[in-house]
Amino acid sequence: MLSNVLTSRGGQDSFVMSAAGGAHDEPRPAITRSGGDELGGQGAWGDSRPRLEEVLEVAAEGIWDWHVCGGRVIHSPHWLAALGIVPGSHEIEEALLARIHPADREGARRDFEALLGGETGEYHAEYRLLGADGQITWVRDRGRVVERDERGRPLRATGSLADITELRQARAQQQECEAKYRRLVENLAPNYFFYANDENNVFTFVSDSIVSILGWTPKEFLVHYQETITDHPINDEIAARNAAGFAGIRQPPGVVVALHKDGSERWLETTEFPLFDEHGKVVALEGVARDITELKLAEARLQLAASVFTSAREGIMITDAGGNIIDVNETFTSITGYGRDEAVGRNPRILRSGRHDAAFYAAMWRGLIEDSHWQGEVWNRRKSGEEYAESLIISAVHDSRGRVEHYVALFSDITSQKRYQHQLEHIAHYDALTGLPNRVLLADRMQLAMTQTRRRDRRLVVAYLDLDGFKAINDQHGHDVGDQLLTTLAARLKSALREGDTIARLGGDEFVAVFIDLPDVQACVPLIVRLLAAAAQPVHASGLGLRVSGSIGVSVYPQAEEVGADQLLRQADQAMYQAKLAGKNRYHVFDAARDQNARGHHESLARIRQGLEGGEFVLHYQPKVNLRTGEIVGVEALIRWQHPEHGLLAPAVFLSEVEEHPLGVELGEWVLDAALAQVEAWRARGLDLAVSVNVSAHHLQQADFATRLGARLADHPEVKRGRLELEVLETGALGDMAHVSALIATCAEMGVGFAFDDFGTGHSSLTYLRRLPGHVLKIDRSFVRDMLDDPEDLAILEGVLGLAAAFRRKVVAEGMETRAHAAMLLLLGCELAQGYGIARPMPGGELPAWVAAWRPDPAWQTLSAASREDLPLLHAAVEQRAWIGAVESYLRGERERPPAPDQGARRLEAWWQDNGRARFGDEPGFAAVSSQLPRLHALVADLLELKARGRGQEALGRAGELGSLRDSVLAQLIRLLQQQPCSCPEDVRRPPRRGRRSRGA
Repeated sequence: MLSNVLTSRGGQDSFVMSAAGGAHDEPRPAITRSGGDELGGQGAWGDSRPRLEEVLEVAAEGIWDWHVCGGRVIHSPHWLAALGIVPGSHEIEEALLARIHPADREGARRDFEALLGGETGEYHAEYRLLGADGQITWVRDRGRVVERDERGRPLRATGSLADITELRQARAQQQECEAKYRRLVENLAPNYFFYANDENNVFTFVSDSIVSILGWTPKEFLVHYQETITDHPINDEIAARNAAGFAGIRQPPGVVVALHKDGSERWLETTEFPLFDEHGKVVALEGVARDITELKLAEARLQLAASVFTSAREGIMITDAGGNIIDVNETFTSITGYGRDEAVGRNPRILRSGRHDAAFYAAMWRGLIEDSHWQGEVWNRRKSGEEYAESLIISAVHDSRGRVEHYVALFSDITSQKRYQHQLEHIAHYDALTGLPNRVLLADRMQLAMTQTRRRDRRLVVAYLDLDGFKAINDQHGHDVGDQLLTTLAARLKSALREGDTIARLGGDEFVAVFIDLPDVQACVPLIVRLLAAAAQPVHASGLGLRVSGSIGVSVYPQAEEVGADQLLRQADQAMYQAKLAGKNRYHVFDAARDQNARGHHESLARIRQGLEGGEFVLHYQPKVNLRTGEIVGVEALIRWQHPEHGLLAPAVFLSEVEEHPLGVELGEWVLDAALAQVEAWRARGLDLAVSVNVSAHHLQQADFATRLGARLADHPEVKRGRLELEVLETGALGDMAHVSALIATCAEMGVGFAFDDFGTGHSSLTYLRRLPGHVLKIDRSFVRDMLDDPEDLAILEGVLGLAAAFRRKVVAEGMETRAHAAMLLLLGCELAQGYGIARPMPGGELPAWVAAWRPDPAWQTLSAASREDLPLLHAAVEQRAWIGAVESYLRGERERPPAPDQGARRLEAWWQDNGRARFGDEPGFAAVSSQLPRLHALVADLLELKARGRGQEALGRAGELGSLRDSVLAQLIRLLQQQPCSCPEDVRRPPRRGRRSRGA
């Protein structure tokens, strides 16, 4: 009995009703120890005691009664004995306190204090007591206050003690059994449930694993399970299944869709079994549930994949790990033409087009092995044999061990897109007229070529080509003819390149060639020469014979300082400009140190006007003479710019700037005025010379040209009639032939003559001769300079001389540079000439002294025109010289292959053995020529043999011997034609080729 323990007066565990520690605000009366005889004012207690003790003796439970005010406590004796406490002992309270298990002692005391303090109406505690034999007895101690005073203080309490040891043991065994059962269910049937057959059909047991599927605890699920059932159509069968199950009918596994605690759906497959009692009635259903959510999702994915596979607009091909086809879809068949039965079991190689090499497929497999996928574009072949382009993605499918199980290829037909893309790329990267790469594609190829050049330590050359004379053709004959010319020349330029080189059209008549993989700069020379030759070949278009030339600027990569593709083009453009200044039909190599100020010569209109107003322009004069008689027939006035910074500039530097500008007319007027003033000055010194002045087409076509010319003549009355001649370019006069013809007639009335300059370079020479009354033809210097080495130029020169004779016009040959040129002109019957071989242009003040000192070559006076039957000999000799010139070019590395052995040699030999023997067989020089021709051919053969054996330098060293022998042959032929000794054969040596120079140089 706990009351005795709580009322003991001594010890740590005593409970004393006092002002300091009581449960009430006022002090309570002292409580005596249990076992005393005092009744504490309660006489009935003593009379009732015997009967109470009898009751306590026979009661199964321990009874206790406590009179709080009197301190009387009655105990069941057998309980005290069981605890080893002697009845009547004055230490019962201490003994009982010692018998409460230490772990339970504080809790029991706290509960009893709550009873006495009025916090609770009843006292209930379970704790352990230690018996005399050391055994533990679990007791349930119950009590309540049965009497209180008027202030609510307890007066009397009673209660009982019950031995609940067996109950506690049974309860522990039950919990242990339940735990074992739960563990068994979780291990053997983790998703087990038990469903009772009552009016509520509630779950009696659910395993933790089931409720964890839905996010609940077991207790939560038993309360909320009905909320988990959704309105999914598949759950409509639940009631029917339950009814059948409780009827004893075993059901096959079914599917339930339940809501997770978070609101998501989960799919459960349930299998239920009925449980029967001894009467055969179903009392419950038990079963297991399996989460098949992932399986259902997988099935949905498979269904979706099957749908995609069947209806996809892309072709799908699945292969095994060995690459053999195991399945294809319908789009595969529509693209490739192979049905499923034809494709399955075969290798995808059946689709190969042959466009891709082994390296392409090796890279594809390398991507599949390293990255498990490959993506790109492939050209394949349909069953019909037609090639098609496809956009292809291949993915490797691995098993759980990482091994490849399948390959899946997804592709679409992009043939039409590729064709359209090709068309767009061609439009974007190629010139519409010529089909050559345009500026955009050129930039890409230059970037790539520059990268390869650096990596290979080689050289790259950019050649910027601009056609000479194209504008005049385009203006004169129209754009259709100009387009035909450009198309033909573009094809020729392209054919002149090596494989791997590029030729592009930038627009108009500008082309750029890119030569790659060169060992050095000199290696580009033969390639540049081929371009020039291709540009200079005649072109036949719309019944016209057209001819232009090309000026080429060359830049080289790499350079001392890093440059980009754009800068290379600008350098080549600058160099091309220099080539034009030097006379056209030639090339110029860009040199940063030497050409950095080349563009400075190209003055703006403002600077030219400033020079004109500042008196910076001057005239130089070049004599024109009769070679046979030595007579000075006139001079040509040539403008120069005495630039204060750049020195004396040739007209090609600045005239192009003002050609179509009003400033050009002003400059032309100044030239006329200055030339007439110079004629007056010479006349004052006793020198009477005619002067010819170049007039531009733009100047000539001014409406008031004749009026202004008359005014100029009136300003210089000392200039006699016939002393002024106007030179007009043949191509410039054709623009308005009626106007020019009328103007010539008007000028003739004023005593002014006309000469057609650069005759032979235009396209309507016969028209000029027939309709324009000009009395002088000036043969272009290019034909004269090259007539000794170019049979075509010699033929043109001979033809012009024939036309001039037929139309009774005088002929002046420009560009006579050597005595050999003079000899050939005289043999052809041309006596009037001008050029460096006579005199260079000079200031007007120096001309009188030159006239006084001028003496013609005595040999010219003895040279007469060759007879018509001897002209073939001249042509044959020039053909031979051209052939030998080609051999020399080959020895210098300027051409890749030697000329054919019979080229330029057979004609001279044939003529010599036939007509030559008949005409000159008796002459002393005949034997010399006959012996020199075989020597010449033998020497050529030896030099070509040395070159072929890799001894090119040795062959080149003997080229001088070849040139001397060639010149000696020509000298002997001229001597035979004149039937006189040739005292100076070196005079007819071939002059160096300089390329064509522009008019007015």
